[in-house]
Amino acid sequence: MAGILFIISAPSGSGKSTLVAQIRSLVTDLEFAVSYTTRPPRGSEATGREYHFVSVPQFEAMIAQGAFLEYADVFGNYYGTARQSLVDASAHGKDLLLDIDVQGAEQVRTRMPEAVGVFVLPPTPEVLEARLRNRSRAEGSLDDAVLARRLLKARSEIRNYFRYNYVLLNDVLDIAVDELSAIVAVERFQRFGILPGNAAELERLQALAAGCCQAGIRIRLEPVLAAFGVQSGGTGAGQHLLGGTA
Repeated sequence: MAGILFIISAPSGSGKSTLVAQIRSLVTDLEFAVSYTTRPPRGSEATGREYHFVSVPQFEAMIAQGAFLEYADVFGNYYGTARQSLVDASAHGKDLLLDIDVQGAEQVRTRMPEAVGVFVLPPTPEVLEARLRNRSRAEGSLDDAVLARRLLKARSEIRNYFRYNYVLLNDVLDIAVDELSAIVAVERFQRFGILPGNAAELERLQALAAGCCQAGIRIRLEPVLAAFGVQSGGTGAGQHLLGGTA
């Protein structure tokens, strides 16, 4: 049985990596596609864990071989997901989680419209800027010009929120983790009839997931979008309620 492909995208500094790490430790039968990148490791990052760190010639050779399901150039560095990740997850009968940016997500949607998209948003521009500053300081590379460029790119990426099935406001991590877990469970129930516990638990999870779909989160989302200077509304695959295309 082929599994579900989950796509998670977010602006840099949204706390997506922490959220994904939590989900990977809590949700069973969910494989994570470790992306390839040409950027150098940060801090304690290790190849094969956070990313496969490769050279530009190595990455471009993989492009020529058609090895990537998607890839993109982000701030002068390549990022990509190997097709083999999807093959391996399907062979094991597991779902696959992709942590990719909006460019890569668009490529995957074109090839696999049945994928489930989740867009992660920071609660305010001020929180996003603080997270980016703290991360830069921790890496010893605080640069106001780079920070400004990342904030500008974040606003550009946020404009694509409506293309995703679900939107998570990552203000309180535990709540975001619970909501993402609910999305996975509800999608599994809808597609394969996998019951996540008893009927009461299913009802709770369905309510959580419904609150994150485009229709359910609209009221909560409007002030956040306004703070980032992004107009709400738009049409796209994300307008479907609970499921469908990413």
